[in-house]
Amino acid sequence: MTASPYINPEQSARQQIDEQLAACGWLVQDYRQFNPLAGQGIAVREAPLKSGTCDYLLLVDRKAVGVVEAKKQGTLLSGVAEQSSHYAKNLPDFMPAAIPGALPFRYEATGVETQFMDARDPSPRSRRVFSFHRPETLAAWIAEPETLRARLAALPTAHPLPKQGLRDCQVEGITNLEASLAADKPRALIQMATGAGKTYTACSFTYRLIKHAGAKRVLFLVDRANLGKQATGEFHQFVAPDTGRKSTEVYALDSPRSHQRVPVPPQAGGDVAYVLPEYGRI
Repeated sequence: MTASPYINPEQSARQQIDEQLAACGWLVQDYRQFNPLAGQGIAVREAPLKSGTCDYLLLVDRKAVGVVEAKKQGTLLSGVAEQSSHYAKNLPDFMPAAIPGALPFRYEATGVETQFMDARDPSPRSRRVFSFHRPETLAAWIAEPETLRARLAALPTAHPLPKQGLRDCQVEGITNLEASLAADKPRALIQMATGAGKTYTACSFTYRLIKHAGAKRVLFLVDRANLGKQATGEFHQFVAPDTGRKSTEVYALDSPRSHQRVPVPPQAGGDVAYVLPEYGRI
């Protein structure tokens, strides 16, 4: 009798999640074949906990750091965060954890959509991400005393904006942007008139994100190559107000050497866009 090729939606989702974890540098193992010495990052399937069994238990350097709750495609993941949080608080006594208390990194995934939460954030919440984070990324985050969002929350008060050399509209724009980020509202728009110094404003708050918030990477995206060249010049000439040094003396800046035309979805209001290399390596 020939076995049925049918794979139910839950199995299909787990197959996709297995592949995605592997693509991000995780070694996926069944609990019965668990080998903590196999690599830096291990995703253990069906790991038993104090209460229940989690779909994937994530270990970095042989210590548990997070969980993944797998669901079939089409599941509303916003309602699954409580389940992954429950598993994160029920690590068995024999399993060492990277930090005391509940596991900080919590994912919900369907193989098509992935959500992530860092429980150490000031106001932790699940948000959609493009993929799972790599083991070395979680290792670096677990070693930091504060999360990025915690540093953003403290930025306006811990590091007040120096106003010298800035126009009133630039001060207003940066102040309101940092207030939005501090309130965990990352979607923000600064509108400024032509000639008001938008690029210099971008240089100023980018520098502050690097130095005071510990940002690792900032994307400066333009829709025309000549704007990228102009921005490069502005970033190279920017002088930090607290040190008096040019940004090129403090951070490595990448100039755009080429551009790539990529399709843009119709809802974005265009048909092509230019994607230039990132600036500042932040």
